[in-house]
Amino acid sequence: MTNEEIKQALGAAPTGHEHHDHKNRAFVFHSPLKVKTGNRKKSLIVSVLCLVALVLIAVVGALLMTQASATDLSVKNQAPSLSHLFGTDQLGRDMFLRTVSGLSTSIGIGLIAAAVSSVIALVLGSAAALGGKKIDTFVTWLIDLMMSVPHIVLLILISFALGKGFIGVTVGVAITHWPSLCRVVRAEVLQVKQSRYVAVARQMGQSSVQIALRHILPAVFPQLLVGLILLFPHAILHEAAITFLGFGLPPEMPAIGVILSEAMSHLSMGAWWLAFFPGLALVGVVMLFDVAGQCIRSLVDPHQAQR
Repeated sequence: MTNEEIKQALGAAPTGHEHHDHKNRAFVFHSPLKVKTGNRKKSLIVSVLCLVALVLIAVVGALLMTQASATDLSVKNQAPSLSHLFGTDQLGRDMFLRTVSGLSTSIGIGLIAAAVSSVIALVLGSAAALGGKKIDTFVTWLIDLMMSVPHIVLLILISFALGKGFIGVTVGVAITHWPSLCRVVRAEVLQVKQSRYVAVARQMGQSSVQIALRHILPAVFPQLLVGLILLFPHAILHEAAITFLGFGLPPEMPAIGVILSEAMSHLSMGAWWLAFFPGLALVGVVMLFDVAGQCIRSLVDPHQAQR
């Protein structure tokens, strides 16, 4: 039985302003909250533009990765100019190409880590809400335990234990970023679990798996999608942080953390552009992710869109 059939069995909710006379009393049923069409269109356009820009950065950065590693000592340590927009480093590498390639690497790590974290949050949050009191207590305890340890410390330990590199950083970021989203998923699943149409579906003989797949998962998916997008900025920043500290990606791999780490030893020589432009680009990408997440949240949350 589909959601529509169950809701029809419960009786269609009145829409508009309808009056019902009962014992000389009038009951007015108000229509559901209507979201302003202009706000929804604006949010949709902004979110699409942000996501398209991020995809272009990732694709272009991956294509330019070989050129970004090319050295030319005849143009080393040059300030920003028309020929080299972000200047060059001590090996004559173009900092614009290195920055774009580094952003591509960071976006790839953030995407994989955020996706894995979202799956972990979905599984544990659903298990806590549907699996009984003991499982709920265990998951809640695990969330509190993970959130009691600073992210950066746990990230360094996991990355170092796995030999650092791409795998160590990705696994570390994925394992440490699911608790907050898990709480949201658990609350959403509990709310849907107590709804009337889920109770009707259970009375009509649907199994727990059918209820979870047909009713609970579609209701939780919008919040999960928003949480997935909002995890990206945290994943990118933490990847850059532990790489900057020397516990992340190797020096030969183009990444913003590597670029900033190398720039520290040349700032005293006046090469300010080695850190300024990559850092500014990292902040810009993080802001794009945040704006996209907020716009998508306004699309799936009518109350926020109304505000």
